[in-house]
Amino acid sequence: MKNKLKVLLLSFLSLLILFIMWGAIVSNVEQPKYSIVQKDGDIEIRHYEPMIIAKVRVDGERQAAVSSGFKLLAAYIFGDNTAQNKMNMTSPVKQVSVQEDIGAPPPVTQQKIKMTAPVRQKKVNNSWEVSFVMPSKYTKETLPKPINSKVHIESIPKKQYAVIVFSGLISDKNLQKNKDKLLGYLAKNNIKMLSSPIYAFYNPPWTMPFLRKNEVLVEIPYKS
Repeated sequence: MKNKLKVLLLSFLSLLILFIMWGAIVSNVEQPKYSIVQKDGDIEIRHYEPMIIAKVRVDGERQAAVSSGFKLLAAYIFGDNTAQNKMNMTSPVKQVSVQEDIGAPPPVTQQKIKMTAPVRQKKVNNSWEVSFVMPSKYTKETLPKPINSKVHIESIPKKQYAVIVFSGLISDKNLQKNKDKLLGYLAKNNIKMLSSPIYAFYNPPWTMPFLRKNEVLVEIPYKS
């Protein structure tokens, strides 16, 4: 009986620690600035401020493309640039698919990356564009220039997105379910889509499914 109580207590403490860690991981990473224009349950209409991204183009399956793109961009952020500046990791890492093979990633510096949140993915044919949002203190002119020609810097103007927030594994089934829910909301409310769905993942892979924060985003017409 005592052993069972000890196990239950340890399980409770473990869950409590996971909750604390989840909050710390997400809050310690800079995220793009946005304001919520409208909220309907787990669906939000968000206004995003202008941002600067570093992006690469990767051909292949979704998870493999994320991994390859992440490594290329992580190398840039942690020193593979002309200034050799080590910049703070930010969220999101974005992924927009395109049809181009960028080849093998460059050598990654010996510096451990804790995490970024979110990673974003947008499917177009069989390819992806993966991108990190740069820290807000930088401008396109002040950012260190990538040494690897596969990494490109781009300014993104202000935009609005319809977003659904959900937890759980980033399985195809879970993504499809929430994508369908978001698209159904847009159709019901006669809101025009300006992009195909973008998947966004905020947590490192070891995070418990029920503690994860995931999103599906679709760009919509901008309204002030």
